[in-house]
Amino acid sequence: MSQTFAITLPDIEAAAGRIAGHVLRTPLVHSPRLSELLGAEVLVKHENMHATASFKERGAANKLLQLSEEERKRGVIAMSAGNHAQAVAYHARRFGIPATIVMPETTPLVKVENTRAQGARIVLHGETLYESGFKAREMAEAGDLVLIHPYDDPAIMAGQGTMALEMLADVPDLDVLIIPLGGGGLMAANAIAAKAMRPDIEMIGSETEMFPAFQNALDGKERPIGGPTLAEGIAVKTVGELTLPVIKALVSDIVLVDEQLIERAVNLYAGLHHTMAEGAGAVALAAMLKDPARFAGRKIGLVLSGGNIDTRLLAAVMVRDLERENRIVSLRLTSNDYPGLLGKATSLLGAQGANILDVSHSRRFLDLPAKGVSIDLTIETRGSAHVQEIEVALASAGFTVRRVRPQDFAKDSLG
Repeated sequence: MSQTFAITLPDIEAAAGRIAGHVLRTPLVHSPRLSELLGAEVLVKHENMHATASFKERGAANKLLQLSEEERKRGVIAMSAGNHAQAVAYHARRFGIPATIVMPETTPLVKVENTRAQGARIVLHGETLYESGFKAREMAEAGDLVLIHPYDDPAIMAGQGTMALEMLADVPDLDVLIIPLGGGGLMAANAIAAKAMRPDIEMIGSETEMFPAFQNALDGKERPIGGPTLAEGIAVKTVGELTLPVIKALVSDIVLVDEQLIERAVNLYAGLHHTMAEGAGAVALAAMLKDPARFAGRKIGLVLSGGNIDTRLLAAVMVRDLERENRIVSLRLTSNDYPGLLGKATSLLGAQGANILDVSHSRRFLDLPAKGVSIDLTIETRGSAHVQEIEVALASAGFTVRRVRPQDFAKDSLG
């Protein structure tokens, strides 16, 4: 490797020795169902199995273990959307180091509370990591605290790079590593490690379309940055100074993924691979979903970088994906009212093999005739073809059938 980067393979190997016994060596698991779906041999690196459910423990432990006694007494401060925060707080408590964490105000509650539970002082500031970073630097200077940057720090990077050492030790002939890309610490460090061990391996980063900071930095374009994203853990506006040169030199491509792909990836991890992934943790799989043909027949290492997703959010994502696949459908039936009408509709749906999840019966809508009735139904089906069969059967029975979105029900209830 001719270029000089912030860290080298020996730095990463030293970090691996340093954090051994402090950080879990996570498994690289073959996924038969994802492999079948995508037409490639898919192996998933389960970084969601750490104590704080994220790869961030690798860098945090490596950094904290290298602090001097004087630095430990002064305490540390970090800015994070959640996972770096939890990792720093968790290991700081283990090592007896006071910790302050600055988090964006938009950070999911589960990550805030999990970090607070580790004994850290929590400061909520700003909408994104960019704003939180300014606040953390101000507080570090004012309080003489050691700033632990989430990605632009050689010790943090070296710790994160230990992941590739494990993956290639377990499966030396991986063709591709796909890694989530936020500030770039995880991607850069693992590119350095993997390329030093296997120069022919392909490194691909996956970035959310909402925050294409690296893609902009590499091609000089000015795509909009910002907005609500399920992948808040990689929602960064600026790339790392130490990470950009590495990614420019060693990463072959960056795949931008939209919110729908991220939601689908989260759902597939839960439904097909039986594991929890947060939005940022699922973007590597989302990159494969965007263009499966590109990876067909190859041996792919996917990094599931974190599993800190609120269970209610996970439930909502799974239901939304079922709606996209027409596995959950909302229908509005209208008809002249007569005794037994509702029973007729529900019996017909049962005969068609549909499962009724919710039903609402109303005669009060002004767009109905005085003797008319509207029945709103949310049903579970086998998919699009099944829905069409149900609609035909309902129409044949005299109902007027209209497909509606769940939010339409709320609009109607508000008048």
